[in-house]
Amino acid sequence: STLATLQKHDTMLRDMFNGRMEIHTDSEGWILIDRCGKHFGTILNFLRDGSVPLPENTREMAELRAEAKFYCISALVESCEQSLLRKKREAEPICRVPLITSQKEVLVLVTNTTKPVVKLLINRHNNKYSYTITSDDNLLKNIELFDKMSLTFSGRVLFIKDVIGSSEICCWTFYGHGRKVAEVCCHSIVYTTDKKHTKVEFPETRIYEETLNILLYENRNGPDQELMQATSSCDTGSSAPPCTSDEEEGERSSLARLRSNKQNTN
Repeated sequence: STLATLQKHDTMLRDMFNGRMEIHTDSEGWILIDRCGKHFGTILNFLRDGSVPLPENTREMAELRAEAKFYCISALVESCEQSLLRKKREAEPICRVPLITSQKEVLVLVTNTTKPVVKLLINRHNNKYSYTITSDDNLLKNIELFDKMSLTFSGRVLFIKDVIGSSEICCWTFYGHGRKVAEVCCHSIVYTTDKKHTKVEFPETRIYEETLNILLYENRNGPDQELMQATSSCDTGSSAPPCTSDEEEGERSSLARLRSNKQNTN
């Protein structure tokens, strides 16, 4: 390279060749620089042209940044750091959902995060009783809603999936400020004339309601209780009838008709 190229920018190489910095030479007069020469060609191209194609490989990018820092080429250092930051952002997932392996992990995650927490317990392997016809479909709907909300509220809420197995089958638990705030159990045991069945439901509205409620726990001072009461559609203290699903209403009607028929026959 020419002396003009080496002195083109305000770098260590300019100081070396204008006498402001001590240089070391070998017996034949060659200038010695105690660095690997792998990226020196790229360094010279940057000094010559003012820009250079950066390596695609993250490791080589970091190596080039280290060389640019050594030669005090601030513009090249900045280019490398910006490119490394972009690659890091591209590599990061949009959302992370921990899969817990013990109840101790639940406690650690809930108490150590500053975010509200939503935990979904899924245990399809609990086959103590056979499932109703719609249970598998509703179980899948619960999982799909969990995945959808974990993307929608990513960054605001910590979502946890519990697959360690228990007596529960499908249950949502909501935490705020390190304690359990609400729970939505989506399974129940139904009785037929010959045996018991496990029924899994999909109370979508209730799940959304509780998720929106725990967003109030983003505030360090806690949620406003009047607002919590106003956003709750099922107030246990009110005289209104309890919230039930269409399936539950249908079952109750069927049981009522069955009792009526028995009384008539008697």
